[in-house]
Amino acid sequence: MRNLAALLGLTVLAAACTTQTAPDCAYFNEKAVKGLDIVVNTETSGGLTLRRVAFVNNGTASVTVDAIETSAFEVRGGEVWSFQPSSTSARKDWVLPVEKGFSQRNFMGMNDPDYGGGIPMVSVWTRDTCVSIGLAEPVTRQASFPVQRKGDCTGACIREDFGNPVTIAPGDTLHALKQFTAGGKGDFFQPLRSFASYMHDTYGWQAPVSPEEAYEPVWCAWGYERTFTVDEVIGTLPKVVELGFQWVDIDDGYQICEGDWAANDRIGPDGMRRMTDAVHAAGLKAKLWWAPMAADSSSALASAHPEMLLEKADGSHEDISWWDSWYLSPVNPHTWAYTAALVDQFLGEWGFDGFKLDGQHLNLSEPDYNPASGLSRPEEAQERFPAFFEQLYKRAQARKPGSVVQICPCGCAINFFNLPYMNQAVASDPTSSAQIRMKRMAYAAMCPDLAYYADHVELSDGGLDFASQVGVGGVIGTKFTWPKANPDATESGGSLLTPEKEALLRKWVPIYKEKMLSKGTYLNLYTYGIDKPEAHVIEKDGAMYYAFYAPSWDGEPITLRGLDSACDYTVTEYTADDAATYTVSGANPVITPTFKENYLIEVKLINNEN
Repeated sequence: MRNLAALLGLTVLAAACTTQTAPDCAYFNEKAVKGLDIVVNTETSGGLTLRRVAFVNNGTASVTVDAIETSAFEVRGGEVWSFQPSSTSARKDWVLPVEKGFSQRNFMGMNDPDYGGGIPMVSVWTRDTCVSIGLAEPVTRQASFPVQRKGDCTGACIREDFGNPVTIAPGDTLHALKQFTAGGKGDFFQPLRSFASYMHDTYGWQAPVSPEEAYEPVWCAWGYERTFTVDEVIGTLPKVVELGFQWVDIDDGYQICEGDWAANDRIGPDGMRRMTDAVHAAGLKAKLWWAPMAADSSSALASAHPEMLLEKADGSHEDISWWDSWYLSPVNPHTWAYTAALVDQFLGEWGFDGFKLDGQHLNLSEPDYNPASGLSRPEEAQERFPAFFEQLYKRAQARKPGSVVQICPCGCAINFFNLPYMNQAVASDPTSSAQIRMKRMAYAAMCPDLAYYADHVELSDGGLDFASQVGVGGVIGTKFTWPKANPDATESGGSLLTPEKEALLRKWVPIYKEKMLSKGTYLNLYTYGIDKPEAHVIEKDGAMYYAFYAPSWDGEPITLRGLDSACDYTVTEYTADDAATYTVSGANPVITPTFKENYLIEVKLINNEN
């Protein structure tokens, strides 16, 4: 890792990187300078090694510290993959290869005005080893997990930067944040699951369990975009029902502006209720898009209630770039009261059955200096940020038990501490089919009983990659328009229900509803990135469902992992138009399919078939 003293021009603590020699975490290191000694206490818990690192000044002179780096390690390998779930405006993949020259900071604080937070860990793996490091703190802390590669050496550490240099007097001690390490083989899945289990056992962090309704197929009106009309939504409902969808999401564009959440003149005073009444009459449920914690600078709310606005140290307001809005303070009691009243309005007066909470700003905020928030420290706004969603979620469940609450942090890696206060995850504006699949894997590791909505299929590769929704256990979704597009939509042709798309929906929605892989158990049997082709496995109702993905595959052997050596199995290509059926036997049998883009199969015990 970099030499901090040279980099910063200060006397600092720096981490020593050592080459990994064994998967037992013995290679995690720190190095003190200027008379600082290190005390490291460790304990094991559920596959993790917990580390408490203290830097002790046993010298005679004070030491000034600008940053510390702990739990540093290096691995060597040509092909290296990583899990780096931080959030920036670049909206990068959470799982990505580490190429030569790669460097990424992975800061858990605010990286852009309205992007920050994430999952406080990183994993790096090769074919032979996987190394993970992270924080074992009860709330979001301001630390980074820099990953960089030089040649065949990839290193990472936990870095704490101090805004004001810290002076350690003789006899004093500086404590690093509580952290964990994990070594072994495979990819990020098992370390991430171990981390979630530790957070549950130690701090009471609770992985959510989704209601049945959260697994039902979704049609979203966003295809009509912000200028949608009530008649367009109601007019589409017959086709929504005909194609087998059960949810209708009313998206952005009904409101006067962010912050002023009354219906605008285009929707009309009774427009919202007209839509929900029509949705319910069709036997469907309605979810409302909403960007809570946001208020346009020109909104009546911002003008009349400055006590709700988050204030930065210089007295300015924190910007939300996408909607040109300001943050409301996430921990301000005035914000909470205002939000609770909106929940009541939306679920009660308007008749909605759940929420699509949207915006990258939902992940984290800056510290709040507004006196009206009543904080003892401005940083409490970041540490207590999830309390906003706790209040919202509990209010929604009290107002309408079983209501679906989705948090969509717009391309960001979800703030881990927000997870207990949602009951539907989402692919959150994926930029590729690969993102849809890898995000599902991460959510399955942390929250195995959380429904994962794969977002609009129109956001997948080619806009029609249903296999990347269904095969990994995602809830199927679309934003088609019918019988015509909204003339003012910016992508008026992109969402139109063409005969090709309708034929695919008629194929894939029944497959989704018959198999319901979204309610199965995701199994981590293949190493992401290393094993080819990309593979995902779901176990459900005594069957194994394998989904393989590659641009093309020309008959090279693929091993079916996880089967019993004493059994025979029937393999069915359950999504193919000319589905083939064949048998395999024994543990880890080999198949040699030829396919393009995807190959999805159901594997059942022969003696279990009727």
